[in-house]
Amino acid sequence: MADKISINGHLVEFTDGETVYEIAQRCQSERPESEAIPTLCYDPRLKAFGSCRLCVVEVDGSPNLVASCTTKAVPEMAVRTHTDHIERYRKTLLEMVASESSTIKVDPLRGYASQEFSTLVDRYQADTHRFGGHYSGTTHPTDDNPFIQRDYGLCISCYRCVRVCAEQEGDYAINIMNRGFESQITTEFNTILKDSACTFCGQCVQTCPTGALADKKAMRATGRPGEMETTRSVCPYCGVGCAVDLVAKSDKLVAIQPAMDGPANQGALCIKGQFAFDFVHHPDRLRTPLIRGADGELHETNWEDALDHVANGFKQVAETYGRHSVYGIASGRTPSEASYLMQKLIRAGFGTNYIDNCSRA
Repeated sequence: MADKISINGHLVEFTDGETVYEIAQRCQSERPESEAIPTLCYDPRLKAFGSCRLCVVEVDGSPNLVASCTTKAVPEMAVRTHTDHIERYRKTLLEMVASESSTIKVDPLRGYASQEFSTLVDRYQADTHRFGGHYSGTTHPTDDNPFIQRDYGLCISCYRCVRVCAEQEGDYAINIMNRGFESQITTEFNTILKDSACTFCGQCVQTCPTGALADKKAMRATGRPGEMETTRSVCPYCGVGCAVDLVAKSDKLVAIQPAMDGPANQGALCIKGQFAFDFVHHPDRLRTPLIRGADGELHETNWEDALDHVANGFKQVAETYGRHSVYGIASGRTPSEASYLMQKLIRAGFGTNYIDNCSRA
């Protein structure tokens, strides 16, 4: 018979090793009317840390509130997740954390998780000025890298960025210096990111719950009119098949975010998949076919004439020199569907396996 615990009066089955938070999340997904347990330091891809204390719950027999993300379930445990005492505790914690942050509301273009903190402040109607004092974070003044903005005035020391860099990427490019109120996210020797072990994968940006680490390229579109729209796609740069969310405003691609539920990448991207998208709307990108004329110059034409010209050229080459005279190389910037059609053209059309991709893994 499966082991069970009681969560807010409901008996729930669990498997050995599950935490109270994981079980509660599963219950919440099954009963959408129930409120989720709040967190700030939690990322399901990382080892539970238990530092923000927002996920605390009451457990029968325990004299103190316990962090649900680090507390393993045991049979017959009785848990309460949203009592008045717990909610007052959480609100006070949020007000203390908010007192150290220079800004609560940030643009969602900063990153995937950038709205988590402000959403919780709104949910609990926390008084952001209840506790006065100095801000604990200091923005790095000279980091001129083109990808990641470091606004540590928004940092709440949840350490998700440090942990994702270590646990997911294995880079250990960022860490923590000093202690207590002087704690600061930094690189080795407090240098700029370009001089550190950072690979600019953007993982730290996408896990940050306050927007302290932000996508610089996306922030260029902060003032652009229109609502943010996301479209699920697959990164074309290599053969891994990372799932991505293309972020657009007014029909212009302004950012790329990793799909946290992507089967191949689970929220991870490389520097190209995260930031190399400017070619999509580049002013030098060709917008019409070109055919080289008798004068040796390229001239604009329509698609029908261009395709006929290419087909006749391929046909003449194959008839003169044989099928193995044709070799295809697909571009790493094309969609997966275009790459499929390219290999189909070479294999089925010309009967050869001379096909490759410039960015295959």
